[in-house]
Amino acid sequence: MANAAASATPAPRARVQAMMEYHPPLGSRDALRLDFNENTLACSPKVREVLGSISAGSLTRYPEREPVEAIVAAHVGVRPEQLALTNGVDEAIHVLFETFLEADDELLLPVPTYTMYEVYASATDASAVPVQAADDLLFPFERLIAAITPRTKIIAVANPNSPSGSVATRDELLELARRAPHAVLLVDEAYFHFHGETVIDLVGVVPNLVVARTFSKAYGLAGLRLGLLAGPVALMRWVRRVLSPYSVNSIALACLPPALEDTAYIDWYVGEVLVGRFDLEAALDNVGIRRWPSRANFILVDIGPQHREFVRLMRAAGVLVRDRSNDPGCDGRVRITVGTREQMKQAVTALNDAVAELRIGRSKQ
Repeated sequence: MANAAASATPAPRARVQAMMEYHPPLGSRDALRLDFNENTLACSPKVREVLGSISAGSLTRYPEREPVEAIVAAHVGVRPEQLALTNGVDEAIHVLFETFLEADDELLLPVPTYTMYEVYASATDASAVPVQAADDLLFPFERLIAAITPRTKIIAVANPNSPSGSVATRDELLELARRAPHAVLLVDEAYFHFHGETVIDLVGVVPNLVVARTFSKAYGLAGLRLGLLAGPVALMRWVRRVLSPYSVNSIALACLPPALEDTAYIDWYVGEVLVGRFDLEAALDNVGIRRWPSRANFILVDIGPQHREFVRLMRAAGVLVRDRSNDPGCDGRVRITVGTREQMKQAVTALNDAVAELRIGRSKQ
């Protein structure tokens, strides 16, 4: 009896046992990483200078986020009390859901979209209500409006969306907020720089609007884990109760101001991606592979039944791409991150070779 008791392990709560699992694929340092939508090159040179100047002594102190939050707030045009820095945008989403979702609440989720929304919702007692986009993968505005109920507590909209690259218009987002005043409208602008349009100027004006951003994409700081939430003070005060005061580390806080200051680098990198996106679109059209219009730093393509073999061939050529076939409505579809124009030359060569070997697209005709 004693041995049986000793071998037993404490059980997690039922909600944790029922949670979705997420296992990101492992990459390769020697490959061109076009599978995670990160900056494919480097962070700003000014960030590297700061990294070289961080002293060992500074690491003995707990990080202080408020001074940097004030800098970031001024940069994006909100008040400091309307903004919180987070450990990546994932913590921002997690904390927002933990703050507002409870039993019998509903998270309204246009799909396909960022997987972690549903993962973090599954850690609460709320229900995720998927709203499927049509085959064109455009933002399902009318379907979302029709799905709003008194139980709707959060509506999560990635804008631009992943994996489709589609966008919701400013008017559509405003109408969603108006139709669901009892719910938080989360607009996740992770890919803002490649789209160029934002609703962060409406923070505090629209009482139920919260905007999330990440510094993992254009800024190239994915390894430092930095994100933000911006919203009305009345909502952010509750978010801050849930948010850990020390979740953003001191190295990340030291690197963020110079990253924001170096607008020339960001403008250059975004410009490279926009040219690279155009080049990849042209290459896909040339070989007859269906693609979806994208306002982000990636393109979703329809490979069909040979999607796994396509991903394998691209990997063998030193280019990693992301199979999205398990996403709702995305069977046979693969997402390709866009990097610099030079990187896309390598990607297009690998793409052309894979398409020819598999005899897909125009080559199958």
